[in-house]
Amino acid sequence: MSQTSRASPGRAAPPRPRQGAAFLARPPAPEAERPPRPSPSAGEAARAARGAVSLGPLGDTIGFHLRLAQEASFAAFARRSAGACRGGQPAAALKPGRFAMLAMIHENPGLSQTALGAAVGRDKSTLTPALVELERRGLVRRDRGADRRSYALSLTPAGEAALDALGRHAALHDRLLDRLVGAENRDAFLDTLRRLIAGLDTERH
Repeated sequence: MSQTSRASPGRAAPPRPRQGAAFLARPPAPEAERPPRPSPSAGEAARAARGAVSLGPLGDTIGFHLRLAQEASFAAFARRSAGACRGGQPAAALKPGRFAMLAMIHENPGLSQTALGAAVGRDKSTLTPALVELERRGLVRRDRGADRRSYALSLTPAGEAALDALGRHAALHDRLLDRLVGAENRDAFLDTLRRLIAGLDTERH
């Protein structure tokens, strides 16, 4: 005949944890064993900083948010294209605006600087330094035009290779933008942007 165990007077027997919930009873891992928390990204830090600052009337203005969207898009493209290569060797990533210039020259070989500036929305003071940089990197050629007062622009073989590498990153970046905007909103969004550009350009003249 088995004997029933008796608890000591004044001391309750400890409860037996259920087998299925045993992981809940595990003690927390020592601090040294816990995985480090990932540091916030630059984008998260920027959003946190903006959240701590009152935007005032800017919070409801289209122009301010267009500017933020442009900066965010440029930064995301720069991160994605940081590994682009030229001539098989790692090259410093080109800014998104430089990529647009390469693409425009590729589509229009012999394009003048004036026409390029109008197409990408740059004036001479910002366009010329950018072209000098691309020429210094060996990506663009600037040949004197027939009137000797203008330059005809073309891509070098290295420029074509850089454009090809960056183009793959640009396509992936545009897919991300498409997802964020939504396929059903894409055409209307582009139409709105084009109307803004055309309307503001008309105001300038």
